[in-house]
Amino acid sequence: MSVLAINGGQPVRTAPVGVAWPVFDQREIGSLSEVVRSRKWGSTTGTHVREFEKTFAAFCGAKHAICLTTGSAALEVALRAAGVEAGDEVIVPPYTFIATASSVCMIGGVPVFVDIEPGTMNMDPARIESAITPRTKAIVPVHIGGRPADMDGVMSVAEKHGLAVVEDSCQAHGASWRGRKVATLGTGGAFSFQASKNINAGEGGAIVTNDDEFYLRCYSIVNVGRIPQGDWYQHEFLGSNYRMTEFQGAILLAQIARWEEQAATRDANAAQLDRLLADVDGIATLDDDPRITRNAWHLYVFRYLGSNRGVSKETFVKAVSAEGVHVSTGYTPLHTTGLFQQFSKQLEAVGFYGGRRIDYSELDLPATQNACENEACWFPQTVLLAPASDVADVAAAVRKVCENLDELV
Repeated sequence: MSVLAINGGQPVRTAPVGVAWPVFDQREIGSLSEVVRSRKWGSTTGTHVREFEKTFAAFCGAKHAICLTTGSAALEVALRAAGVEAGDEVIVPPYTFIATASSVCMIGGVPVFVDIEPGTMNMDPARIESAITPRTKAIVPVHIGGRPADMDGVMSVAEKHGLAVVEDSCQAHGASWRGRKVATLGTGGAFSFQASKNINAGEGGAIVTNDDEFYLRCYSIVNVGRIPQGDWYQHEFLGSNYRMTEFQGAILLAQIARWEEQAATRDANAAQLDRLLADVDGIATLDDDPRITRNAWHLYVFRYLGSNRGVSKETFVKAVSAEGVHVSTGYTPLHTTGLFQQFSKQLEAVGFYGGRRIDYSELDLPATQNACENEACWFPQTVLLAPASDVADVAAAVRKVCENLDELV
């Protein structure tokens, strides 16, 4: 029996795990220099953002892509373009980054949380229909960690009730469901190019769609109410300036050029982790689903099942970290955050528009609660891009801790 490092034993690894982040080379440096020298730093006069929009639309298999400042802004704009107005309800999962739900609040809507599936960490389509009311306008499925949500189930309910579907694809660049890229399965989808994302420019976002009218509404909202080919001071709709800079566009063109190579590495490392963790008592990988034809592997999400042996998830994570391998405990339930505990008390404005008042403190979402408190863990993408030897050490650290859980009781 090996003594755990947290108890004074020798750690599995002393050198850092993974690759330096972000990944860049002379392509990014040269592209940035080109923009500086061009003196065309804004996307209204430059060419890099427009070129990236065309490239990214083709990458997603979509007719249209429009770039903007952040992934959070992309969600807000997409929801507005989908017709969500003050007081309208939008169905979202509670296991995700805050922007999935706060974007609804930012445009005056009311988030309605639907619990997740324990084996996927994604929204449970079987629970969506019971959450629909006459005020429901849209559904926002999240492709958590790059793993596509059950879009068959989501679209079936959405089509039955005439609801828009805005895919939160912020972690899922290149992921696909039944051979179709995410963000093209519903009304449209939002991506993030924030500093941690698989394709990143420090900050940035994009909306993709095959719907011409939806695209035009997004374009107008992003461009202070202008329309394509319209005059500079022709403002037809209410919009703001969400435009991306040429510096971001230049970096993104370089970033997307290495996506294929990085995706192959992510696939190989995720498969290696699946194999090495398959027989570890106390660990479960997420459920297989043949309808997922590409996982983007932004994160490697897995389930820790040792809490019932008297060792909490937090203790497990500390023990693995002591072995020289960083592992995250993941998200907290969104409905329990300070934002939504306060939002419950601040729905007077929503009520003014006829919206329903929801006391989020009374919600019972057991799968999300269990995932956050006891099970959900993940490795970051720096592990998924690491050399195979690093990945072997990551799995060895998890195995060592799980085989010696009694030391932690």
